[in-house]
Amino acid sequence: MSFDLLIRDGIVVLPWGEVEADIGVKRGKIAAIGKNLGPAAEEFNAAGLHVLPGIIDPHVHFRDGGYGGIPGVEDMRSGSLAAVLGGVTTALDMPNTKPPTTSEETVRTKYDYIPGHAYCDFGFYVGATKENADDLGRLEEMPGVCGIKVFAGSSTGDLLVEDDENIERVLRASRHLVAFHSEDEYRLQERKPRFQVGDPYASHAEWRDPECAYRGTRRIAALARKTNKRAHILHVSTREEFAFIKDHKDLMSGEVLVNHLLQCGPEAYERLGGYAVMNPPIRSKEHQDAAWAAVADGTVDTIATDHAPHAAEAKERPWPTCHSGLTGVQTALPLMLTQVNAGRLSLLRLVDLMSAGPARIYGAVGKGRIAAGYDADFSIVDMKAKRRIENSMIASQCGWTPFAGTDCTAWPMATIIRGSVVMFEGVVPGEPQGRAVTFRH
Repeated sequence: MSFDLLIRDGIVVLPWGEVEADIGVKRGKIAAIGKNLGPAAEEFNAAGLHVLPGIIDPHVHFRDGGYGGIPGVEDMRSGSLAAVLGGVTTALDMPNTKPPTTSEETVRTKYDYIPGHAYCDFGFYVGATKENADDLGRLEEMPGVCGIKVFAGSSTGDLLVEDDENIERVLRASRHLVAFHSEDEYRLQERKPRFQVGDPYASHAEWRDPECAYRGTRRIAALARKTNKRAHILHVSTREEFAFIKDHKDLMSGEVLVNHLLQCGPEAYERLGGYAVMNPPIRSKEHQDAAWAAVADGTVDTIATDHAPHAAEAKERPWPTCHSGLTGVQTALPLMLTQVNAGRLSLLRLVDLMSAGPARIYGAVGKGRIAAGYDADFSIVDMKAKRRIENSMIASQCGWTPFAGTDCTAWPMATIIRGSVVMFEGVVPGEPQGRAVTFRH
């Protein structure tokens, strides 16, 4: 057999372990794995490098509903460029864009916008509202849609579904997956008057306290049980939630963020100010330790970034007027690979959380593993490369990262999507070639 692309001599991370092998690619799919596979139109020398299944970031905010995003902050093109520079081959985008992705028209507009604007392959959520709840089952099955997103805690516009009655309506309408931002809106509003403009940035974690998140997750679990539906809890951040999800895996799956694994308060707020403010907040070390324990024992199913850029000016305002959200899609893989080298998790566990897990949870067809017949998506990394993350390398239009100055041991050297080398040694030479992901609904 002849191939379109042959990846030679890499350390290939297969579902069953690491092997030194070649990978033959034909028509964008993995056609063969082994040695002495035959001729190819193009060869990639991966000697000394690890070949991972394409990394999937299942939680990004590229700010673009198909109309160009937010100038100076982010759009589909700049966000997906950051993704491929960071070794990410697929991104799943949130619905709180302008306009929000909540209707048949806005879903179709966003889907049609992907060709020519996304460097990586791309899926997106449809946002739940009280007005569209009964239509969500139909919207969820439209092309490109990975699931339903519910903001059960404060968001923008009408993307807030905080009460049990309407959350139940959303769950009953769903035919696939409902993903929740699960902070309890009632507790948020009750606690808000305790704080004032100009309070320390660390007040963010006091306002949106662990009970706020834990209460939200317990309520959602009760409604999932009542409706016999599955709930996916995004950015799980508290010790109590991790323990609760562990005991309710029949109902729930969970996501943990890079920030909740690698940053903790109050140090992050003292060092970064508004650049540490996100929802749910960066928490104290006991919750960070619980997040790592959940990675170790299998409680969490996915690692994501919640990449949510804002203009620097908006991050530097006094708390709580500063905008919440941090960048992350370009830096997540090297940061987590550095943790592999430090012995905090195995490379196989990282792949399970950042490739296979997202593909499994969302039903992404042909994604998440290196196996014959799957899409030829690869994140090729040098586990020995030493690099420092700097603001100057960030492709997102906002131009900053909360991890500026962080030294990494391991770095993405190439990103290959459906057999095309879209990034090599920090250079993205071509135009966007990303496509919409197909989901098994």
